[in-house]
Amino acid sequence: MSEILTTFTAELFALQDKLYRDFQVKLIPNIDRDTVIGVRTPALRSMAKQLVKFAKTDDVVKNRVETFLSALPHRYFDENQLHAFILCEEKDIDKCLVRLEQFLPFVDNWATSDQLSPHILKKHRDKLLPCIHRWLASEHTYTVRFGIGMLMQHFLDEHFSAEYLDIVAAVQSEEYYIRMMVAWYFATALAKQYEAALPFIECHKLEPWTHNKTIQKAVESYRISPERKEYRRTLKVMGH
Repeated sequence: MSEILTTFTAELFALQDKLYRDFQVKLIPNIDRDTVIGVRTPALRSMAKQLVKFAKTDDVVKNRVETFLSALPHRYFDENQLHAFILCEEKDIDKCLVRLEQFLPFVDNWATSDQLSPHILKKHRDKLLPCIHRWLASEHTYTVRFGIGMLMQHFLDEHFSAEYLDIVAAVQSEEYYIRMMVAWYFATALAKQYEAALPFIECHKLEPWTHNKTIQKAVESYRISPERKEYRRTLKVMGH
């Protein structure tokens, strides 16, 4: 196992961009800069696609991938990113959900949480929704953030239900990255489900910081009309 993991790490270092690494560590201040290799996202996505492709016909590659996915926690941020992008390529919904459950407790930053978006999930919302409910009840910051992100991605359009707004509004946390995701969710809801989402702002159903951050994000959005943006500004809670 150690030989396989060493090979993966060596491959990632071969793709290292030190200037990009320095840029990344500023965006993700909660992780140790020594754990950031500095591999650009397109290179990581390409590597993940190639590994998944060859794993279908090559047992050696398949073994390497399986060993990597089971070797948690990873040491490097870039390994977490590669792990996320491999899961994005998974075609079996049941296997995908199992692997998500294994991986989520070890996700330690917003970037990995937000870029972890397996394509197969949109075809199986019936299986995804019970998992989202469980993730939102987690004590782990990035599992909760991921759950909110999945509601935002997959249940704000034709599969929307007003009860999902209540579920997200009920999330209580002092964690910055959870509160920011709640704000992002409601700003997106204001763009996609305006009539259903507006009462949450008008009636101040969100705590003040999240309320104001929602308004800020909504005002910044290109998907919301100038008239609605101006009204949104009048709803800001002063002093926060």
